[in-house]
Amino acid sequence: MLRHALSRLAALAAVVTVAVSVAGCGVNNIPTYEQTAKAKWSEVLSQYKRRADLIPNLVETVKGFAAQEQQVLTSVVEARAKATQAQVQLPPDITTNPEAMKRFQDAQNSLGGALRQLLSVVENYPDIKSGQNFLALQSQLEGTENRIAIARRDYIEAVRVYNTELTTFPGRIWKSVLYASAQPMATFDIAPAEMQTPKVDFGTKK
Repeated sequence: MLRHALSRLAALAAVVTVAVSVAGCGVNNIPTYEQTAKAKWSEVLSQYKRRADLIPNLVETVKGFAAQEQQVLTSVVEARAKATQAQVQLPPDITTNPEAMKRFQDAQNSLGGALRQLLSVVENYPDIKSGQNFLALQSQLEGTENRIAIARRDYIEAVRVYNTELTTFPGRIWKSVLYASAQPMATFDIAPAEMQTPKVDFGTKK
């Protein structure tokens, strides 16, 4: 009886030892890093949506003072529509599809460029620049652009960690044995300077 109990304890100890050893070898790293990267991607989408939600009010505010800037206003509205459509129609494999990721990024970059053009035009209209509604929207946009930059930076870093795990030891072993379906994740093409200093100022800070 005692011998049987000791054998069971020895077996249990062996299982615990193996489990600890396996955990120490990073067997769970791939799914952990993947979920982290997906969470960071969700934050990127959330911030892009927040920016899109602010734009209609900004356009209406500018239109009230500068209806003659119809071309610029139209370009912002059209760019927002394309960016919104790109976000609504994201393919399920967006995070592992570099081409789809590039199309999404291009749509968002076009919207960012249209916004910068609009805010540049506003510099010619003191009445708009001094309006409380415009100032509040401008401040919110600045904050959102900065959060977008930070969210993209965090996503890029999370993807770097995940993709590195797939191709280096011992992660590549766990991929071949346990996570054969794991695929490298797509990322953004962002200048190193933006990665280091994600700070956007639309001109409110002098």
